Amino acid sequence: MPLLLIFIFVGVGVPLAFPGTNIPGGAAGQAGLALGLAATAYMAETIRAGIEAVPRGQMEAARSLGMSHARAMRSVIIPQAFRIIIPPLTNELVLLCKDSSLVLFLGITLEQRELTKFGRDLAGEQGNTTPIIVAGICYLLITIPLSLLARRLEARQRRGQR
Repeated sequence: MPLLLIFIFVGVGVPLAFPGTNIPGGAAGQAGLALGLAATAYMAETIRAGIEAVPRGQMEAARSLGMSHARAMRSVIIPQAFRIIIPPLTNELVLLCKDSSLVLFLGITLEQRELTKFGRDLAGEQGNTTPIIVAGICYLLITIPLSLLARRLEARQRRGQR
């Protein structure tokens, strides 16, 4: 489901479906809920794939040593899966930073300005696109270091697999 639809659902659908119900935190709570709903599906799939990527022989070896299934998962499988899923989870963090620009669809107030809304408002006042470009550059300055970190983690993981 596109993130924009999730934002619209959280911002408009929840208050219509449950009148009188407020999401704690106002617009920030709504933004957190929408971003959380979108990210959890991807993260759950990444974690599941990471656990399945650990060779079956690891579980068999742990069980042959007398470990229970839960103990084998805690001590053997999940630590190995964690090394596998760190780079994709870092990529998901980069995507969340980029997707936070959609928060403007929740009707942010003056006290709760979001970077894209701030740039759009300034562009409207000044009549040029420079503030929007500056907001885009700010997002770039946030995501480039995170992308580099993800790349280093992926390279490190590849070296560890050899």
